[in-house]
Parts: sequence; structure tokens; C-alpha cells
Amino acid sequence: MSDAFPGSIPREVKEMNAPYGLDMAESCLTCKLHKDRWFCRLSLEVLKPFSAASHIGTYPSGALLFVEGQTPRGAFVLCSGKVKLFTTSRDGKVLILKIAEAGEVLGLSAVIAGEAYEVTAETVAPCQVNFVERESLLRLMEKSGELGLHSSQALSREFQSAYRDIHDLVLARSSAGKLARLLLSWMSGSDRDNIAAEVRIRSSLTHEEMAQMIGSSRETVTRLLSDLKRKEFIRLDGATLVIRNRNALEDSRVVVLSLSALYGVSSLFTLVA
Repeated sequence: MSDAFPGSIPREVKEMNAPYGLDMAESCLTCKLHKDRWFCRLSLEVLKPFSAASHIGTYPSGALLFVEGQTPRGAFVLCSGKVKLFTTSRDGKVLILKIAEAGEVLGLSAVIAGEAYEVTAETVAPCQVNFVERESLLRLMEKSGELGLHSSQALSREFQSAYRDIHDLVLARSSAGKLARLLLSWMSGSDRDNIAAEVRIRSSLTHEEMAQMIGSSRETVTRLLSDLKRKEFIRLDGATLVIRNRNALEDSRVVVLSLSALYGVSSLFTLVA
């Protein structure tokens, strides 16, 4: 876990190549990693003060950005890499709610509400993160209707995604159905359009983390994956999972989940090795 404060950029980082092989920018104005997401689409007029108030840093895999129950210090714009958002029960059971990707804003709802972070955010790959302190962000939102609108859109997308995920998790009664839905949700839009082709997806998550995403156990996930390989629905090529028989995998998911609902959940899951 990194011991660097999220809002700091050590002098040596500015004067040398960024660590972990990341293409790091020193501000939003010079960033080459722009995504078609809420805070990356700000106009230049709003982007300038936002960039001046934010602090870019890099983190290795396994770094904690914030912890469930912690007083919100600020919001985190994920410039590159991936971050898992999870909650932990009193008895230590972990449920991964989402794998956030580049362009997403983390901790925004807690910052605006002034309440504790609802989840823990941990990097699952080297990441570049833009940190904005709570008071600075709130002041900018008060002055800029554009930033307020983009924040509202980000929160609305977050709410809709959470609603769909909970809805599908409840309807998928069996672990096999949840696993089938998880595998299918990894497909990109082009993969879904090309029904005949095999789908190849890389990942860095473990069976344990995969189980935490569907509310199951590592042993169950391992057994179900072996069963899918035996049936030739999928195969593993090193760290790449290949969906060989998409139609059969769709048939194996819980019948009550419609394809339209399934394909709306692409933000929740990512692949496991």
C-alpha cells in the first residue's frame, strides 16, 4: 500500500519519468489520457480552475485511496488504471461492488453529502489519479453550473448502475447464473455485435476477487469455471479468458434476466485470470 498522501506530487515525480510505466501528465490541460467521461469533458474555461485545484499522483497496485467509513477528504478522478470498490461486513466478508476504470470519479457522493465514504477504494493496477480536496471542489461547483451538471450526471450514472447491479444480483438466484452474467458482461459493444466470433478478454483479478463480485466463494467459482471449460463454453489462454460458445453461456444464465438488462451492466465487472 502506498504511504503517499493522495493530494501530493513528490518533486522527483515531476522531474523524472513517471513510475510503473504510466504516461503521466502534470495537469489536466496537458493530459493525453482524456476520456469521454464527466470531468474530462469540461470546457477549457472550467478545466483551468479545476486543474489548478487538483493534484496528480501515481499509485502501485494494492494502494488504498480511501477506506469505508473514513471522513471524505476529497474526490479522485481516475486518469488511468483500475480501482476496485468494495464493502466489508462485520464478520469480514468482502463484496466487490465495482471495478472503476479510467475517466470515472471516485468518492464524489461522499464529498457532496459530507458523509463518510460508503466503500473502500483499492487500486488493482498501477494508476494515475487526480485528487481534488473537498472544500476546493465544493467551491468550484458553487461557481460553475457546468461542473455542477457534470457532477450530477456522474452521480446519476453511479446510481443507475448500482440499481441495475442490485436488481440483477437478486434475480440471479444461483451462483452459476451470476457467473454466466459476469462472463457475458465483460464483452465490449463490438463483441456483442459479432455473435459468431470468440471473445478474448484479459484480466488481473483472482478467483477470490471474482467470487467477491458475485457474492460466492472461491471454491465455487473455481468449480464452476472448470465445469464451463469442460463443456467447452470457455477456455483459458494464460491470463486471457476466451468465451467460445456465447449462445450456450447465455442459455446457462438465469432465465429471468433479459439480454437488455444484462448488457446494461458493463460497468460492474471485469475479467479474472
